[in-house]
Amino acid sequence: MDNSNYVALSLAQAMQRDLDVTANNIANANTAGFKGEHIVFESYLHDSADPQVTEDVSFVLDSGSYLDDRQGPLSETGNPLDVALLGKGWFSYRTPEGDMAYGRDGRFVTSPQGDLMTLSGSMVLDAGGGEIALPPGTGDVVISRDGTISTADGGVIAQIGVFDLPELQSLERIGNGMFVRAEGAAPAVQIAALETEVVQGSIERSNIEPVVEMTRLMEIQRAYERAVNLMTAEDDLRRDTLQKLGQNV
Repeated sequence: MDNSNYVALSLAQAMQRDLDVTANNIANANTAGFKGEHIVFESYLHDSADPQVTEDVSFVLDSGSYLDDRQGPLSETGNPLDVALLGKGWFSYRTPEGDMAYGRDGRFVTSPQGDLMTLSGSMVLDAGGGEIALPPGTGDVVISRDGTISTADGGVIAQIGVFDLPELQSLERIGNGMFVRAEGAAPAVQIAALETEVVQGSIERSNIEPVVEMTRLMEIQRAYERAVNLMTAEDDLRRDTLQKLGQNV
């Protein structure tokens, strides 16, 4: 395989990865609290040791991805257990598997036992990392801007934990808009997000812009097709060359 095929193959592989990530962004355009992901590409310049080759070859490398943590738009619901975050903070959850997770989806419900949880069944944690339970017969609650949950007559029940995550980009996505630390990694550093406001009766929508992502998807598909066409053309040229050489033997 010559250099042109290697270059085309590196581009095709990079575009396949970008296609998967962009498609996932589009699929979650209506997922509350979802944050988009984007691929970072680099160019690897290969210095050939062959004196016959006068030009270096540049390959496309997928060097990883990063989380787009921009604020998503808020949508008012009027549900007293729906809460949105305005700022950089993150909710903390305990998943059914027992893992500590983080997310921005504030569509909360209560279990028959009064536990505050997400729609996917993860427990919502308070500022100290404990689970939150609403006493029986509490009725509608009031949630203040700092996450404090109170009864209608002012009795304090708990405070929803809202944290800044300095190591956010190192966390792994697990679905339902949640992130966990990588297996074997040190615990994520979480700091109380004092500058983030909790907005009751609203949810944060996805920060995905469907038109932008669809445009990116079409560009990726065209780039992938160009790479495949280049490899096909090189294969056809090589086959034709071998056939002509065989005819002249």
